[in-house]
Amino acid sequence: LSGGQRALIRESWQRVSGSPVQHGLVLFTRLFDLDPDLLPLFQYNCKQFASPQECLSAPEFLDHIRKVMLVIDAAVSHLENLSCLEEYLCNLGKKHQAVGVKVESFSTVGESLLYMLEKCLGAAFSPEVQEAWSKLYNAVVKAMQRGWETLPEGD
Repeated sequence: LSGGQRALIRESWQRVSGSPVQHGLVLFTRLFDLDPDLLPLFQYNCKQFASPQECLSAPEFLDHIRKVMLVIDAAVSHLENLSCLEEYLCNLGKKHQAVGVKVESFSTVGESLLYMLEKCLGAAFSPEVQEAWSKLYNAVVKAMQRGWETLPEGD
C-alpha cells in the first residue's frame, strides 16, 4: 500500500468506525443477500436461524459483528506494519476453517465490505478508495488463508 492509499483508508475508516455495529449490519445484510448459504454457519447454542433478519438481531451475532469490525480496525491501525498481525490473522483463518467457512466465501465478504464502505461514504467512495481497501482486504485474507494452509501440529 502506498502512503496515499494508507491515508485514504484511514480517512474513510474514521467515518465508519464511529458506529461499527450499524455499519457491520450493512456489511452482513449484504453478505447474506449475496450468499444465503452462509447463514447456517452462524449458530449459537445449536440454534439455527430461520432468516438473516433473525440472525442479524441476535445478541451473539451482534458480538460477532463487533469482533469483525475490530479486526478491520486493527488492520487500519497497523497499515504500516500488517505483518505484526500475521499470527493473529493466521489463527483467525484456522477458526473460520474449523466452523466450515470456505476460502471462496472471503471474496463475497470483501464485496460486502466494499458495499458497506460505499453506502457509508457515498460520493467519497472514489475508485482510489475502493482500490486501497481492496488491497488491504486482500492482504488480510492472504494472512488468514495461511492459517488454512498450515497443517495441524503433529501431522
